[in-house]
Amino acid sequence: MQHSRHNKKPLKKFVQVAVPAPLYSYFDYLSPDNADEKTLHPGCRVQVPFGRRFQIGVILGHSDTTKVPANKLKAVQTIFDVEPVLPKELLKLLKWAASYYQYPIGEVVHTAMPALLRKGKAPSIKGQAIWRTGSKPVDPDTEFKRAPRQLQLYRFLQQQDGGASDELLNQQFENWRTAMKSLVVKGQVIKSEQPCLPEAVANAEAGPELNPEQQSIIDTIQSQAAGYRAHLIHGITGSGKTEVYISLAQQVLAAGKQVLVLVPEISLTPQLTDRFRKRLGVRIASLHSGLNDSQRLCAWSTAAQNGAQLVIGTRSAVFTPMPRLGLVIIDEEHDGSYKQQDGFRYNARDLALVRAQQAGVPVVMGSATPSLESLFNCYNGRYQLHTLKQRARSSQTPRIELVDLCKQKLQEGLSPKLLASIDRHLQNQGQVLLFLNRRGFSPLLMCHECGWTTSCKRCDAHMTYHKSRQLLRCHHCGAESAVPHSCADCGGSELISIGAGTERIEQLLQSQYPDIRVERIDRDTTRRKGSLHEKLELARSGNARILVGTQMLAKGHDFPNVTLVGVLDTDQGLYSGDFRAAEHLAQLITQVAGRAGRAEKPGEVLIQTHHPDHPLLQTLLHQGYDGFAHAALTEREQAGFPPYRHLALLRCEAIKPEAGTAFMESARALLNEYDSSGIEVFGPLPAPMEKRAGRYRMQLMLQSHQRKLLHQALQPWTQSLTRLKTGNKVRWSLDIDPYDTY
Repeated sequence: MQHSRHNKKPLKKFVQVAVPAPLYSYFDYLSPDNADEKTLHPGCRVQVPFGRRFQIGVILGHSDTTKVPANKLKAVQTIFDVEPVLPKELLKLLKWAASYYQYPIGEVVHTAMPALLRKGKAPSIKGQAIWRTGSKPVDPDTEFKRAPRQLQLYRFLQQQDGGASDELLNQQFENWRTAMKSLVVKGQVIKSEQPCLPEAVANAEAGPELNPEQQSIIDTIQSQAAGYRAHLIHGITGSGKTEVYISLAQQVLAAGKQVLVLVPEISLTPQLTDRFRKRLGVRIASLHSGLNDSQRLCAWSTAAQNGAQLVIGTRSAVFTPMPRLGLVIIDEEHDGSYKQQDGFRYNARDLALVRAQQAGVPVVMGSATPSLESLFNCYNGRYQLHTLKQRARSSQTPRIELVDLCKQKLQEGLSPKLLASIDRHLQNQGQVLLFLNRRGFSPLLMCHECGWTTSCKRCDAHMTYHKSRQLLRCHHCGAESAVPHSCADCGGSELISIGAGTERIEQLLQSQYPDIRVERIDRDTTRRKGSLHEKLELARSGNARILVGTQMLAKGHDFPNVTLVGVLDTDQGLYSGDFRAAEHLAQLITQVAGRAGRAEKPGEVLIQTHHPDHPLLQTLLHQGYDGFAHAALTEREQAGFPPYRHLALLRCEAIKPEAGTAFMESARALLNEYDSSGIEVFGPLPAPMEKRAGRYRMQLMLQSHQRKLLHQALQPWTQSLTRLKTGNKVRWSLDIDPYDTY
């Protein structure tokens, strides 16, 4: 029922507010004077007293009753929004997520908003200021004779063709605004505003002609477009999944609706955004960790106001308000980057499915190596499976071969066969990609006299040797130290580097091919802003003839000139204790192999291993990823692991191991007070890496055949854990559907 502004509906007495605090409930506050339901919508931000401070929270609802004594209730102090920043559809998703992942609702709501909204800023779509010199002729030497600061600024702006942003000026000058204001008043500098999102491309490009497989999938999905339906496109690398996404998005956008596209890594965002922008001719909001706070707020708010028709982003983009959402696309749905590994441990892929279901819109997932959970859902009829078995643009499937390393004389981890193949492909003007999921020069330094190794003092791990920076670094806790000149145990002076990392491989290849550009792409070489984009462009253009890198190279990139892919070390993934290790290795090998032969040139893939007869490698080689997935699902069922059972993992870490043991034992005892029938409990046990960053870690695993039974026990148990006295000396967290057990 509608009410006019002259006939205000009386507000219920109490306001329910989600406050960012590690507590599993909302908090009741008194409604402010002169407020009504027109000014206190659920989803609006308010400032409330909380403890000794004021906090910015979000209204969840209203009530006429409260369990809190009236004399203890405080009133809402400030109302920030007239309209909700979190619409009811998004609030519904966030409440579901807080309940499912057993995480405080206030923290969940806080996580979903851009940082500036959490600080009380307005939901602005204002672009950044740009400062340029005016058209009026100015003689700097005369005009600024007594104003050296203005002269400095003016000359700097003269050198900037496109003008200068606040960010650039802050980098170059301190306290520049007063001088700039004088320049603007005199008309010597003009301030303008750059749109916070690029405008849509005026003339969209036509796409390539679709092959029958692609067109069939598009026709099938569009014929079922009304309402929620989950689709999984299992397409081999290079089969044209992105073209299917674009065609489906075109239809939805033509109907005036919005499209949400999730990608696992920031490195994939610019490439995919560029393709969508050129083809679709709509305004696109891009959301990822490379944006500053203002850019993120702009993209988020523009989408919320229907000013951006398409949103492309990484994990947290799943929380973007989109009032006319019509389609959700999840690229590389198998990727572990969709799982948040600390704090609010949500899985963006799974939340995107829930969001699509709540909104009643279709969701399309794609991968060359689908997760076993998604394939299981296809086999059970929950998702519809579509397959792309042929490569687009008539490119050929690469030839894959296992290289037995046993008894081979290796050169920095490279076999004679691989070295000979590198020579051959370079001579034939091909591009070579070598994959090793281990950065640094070598995994450790060892004393040749006594066997002492460089171990991390804070972790149960070795320190990796980084030769270029002459330091040892722990890749688990980040600790660094100088490279020792002698052994810490025996004083011996001969320290040898054991094993090879990407830096060592790069050094070898640069020495062997001094006239060929070798480009290393890993976390160490892409720290500087924009460096990853530069390196990927060098790779795509073919200017870098040899590419060496970690899994950053394996994810969704199209390198048309690559004809040889070498996987240097598969053995470390064959015998891991993690139940997902085999799946991860199979996905990684398949994804890396897919980088070869993407254009008309035939591709070759060489996989080095000491265990060429291992069942996983043999299955992949002869039956492909499909054969592996069926075998792996059978093993998972027999072992009682997901997707056949549902897991929750309680983790804790403490400075002293006995504190962690005490908490875990009391947590397990507490579980017996609730209905835990149908739930198996394993532990408490030390984590596979017991000591990390100076803390001792333990874990307790709960598993059940029925998700409902597990969650019935988890809800009261989790809230009771917050009241355990033994919890005061530990940090603990609960991970629902853990991605790994480390």
